[in-house]
Amino acid sequence: MINTAPIRLLRPEQWTKNLFVFLPVFFGGQLLNVSVLLPCVAAFIAFSFAASSVYCFNDIYDVDADKSHPVKRNRPIASGAVSVKTAYAATVVCLLASLGTVLFVCGENARYEILALILSYYVMNLAYCVKLKHYAVIDVVIISIGFVLRVFAGGVAAGIRCSEWMIIMTFLLAMFIAFAKRRDDVVLYLNTNVLHRQNIDGYNLEFMNQVMTVAATIAMIAYVMYTLSPDVIDYYKSRHIYLSAIFVLTGIIRYLQVTIVDLKSGSPTKILLRDRFIQCCIAGWIVMFLVIIYAKKIVAIFGAVAL
Repeated sequence: MINTAPIRLLRPEQWTKNLFVFLPVFFGGQLLNVSVLLPCVAAFIAFSFAASSVYCFNDIYDVDADKSHPVKRNRPIASGAVSVKTAYAATVVCLLASLGTVLFVCGENARYEILALILSYYVMNLAYCVKLKHYAVIDVVIISIGFVLRVFAGGVAAGIRCSEWMIIMTFLLAMFIAFAKRRDDVVLYLNTNVLHRQNIDGYNLEFMNQVMTVAATIAMIAYVMYTLSPDVIDYYKSRHIYLSAIFVLTGIIRYLQVTIVDLKSGSPTKILLRDRFIQCCIAGWIVMFLVIIYAKKIVAIFGAVAL
């Protein structure tokens, strides 16, 4: 039987978070432009290796705490499936793979900016693993900034300027999801009376419910304002972008339901990979934007081929 523990140590399922790298390309209408898309693929790979390196370091640093956690005790290092020595090697290899991808694959004009963004992400997350995750609110802000750095990296790789709307909505959405995850930690503490995170005493259910409501509300208002912005309407040459807000609002409300009613917000990645309702909302949103942004380009391409 194949030993999957070393692969699980890298948490490849978490690489879906790095898809935020492609947002500038998607919204910039360059998804069909291979010369723009390929540098973003390189940035995605670089961020994925950097993230895996951080995950390895985190599991090494938290191994004692993970052993007492009802879910995290099954992680490769905490369960004994992977040695600490092997984990250290994986940490270094993944970091070198990330830096190598940036230096040897990313375009010459963008590689050093992307390198600076990834190193900023890496150092910030190491500080998060060692110290910052123990401070309530600061931990969530750090996570949210990490998503913003991904978007900036995608913009640099593609040579596309990231709009203020894109940055604000990315930060708000990431903050909303991160607070939902922290709420799950609070519920776990109340049920087991075991303090799995040192910053839990800075949170309670009332605070989490309120701050999630605030983050979700601001995110939804920001998105609606974005779709109704004259500049956005003029850029996409469509007045129908506001209809996509239906999928965004429904998806956020569903996530609130999963968090507050179902009490299953412990792993955002698992929610996105398993919840059919949210997947349908995301798919509907993507299809609508594909039609608005790319329909004419696709028709033009097929027309050129036909000729």
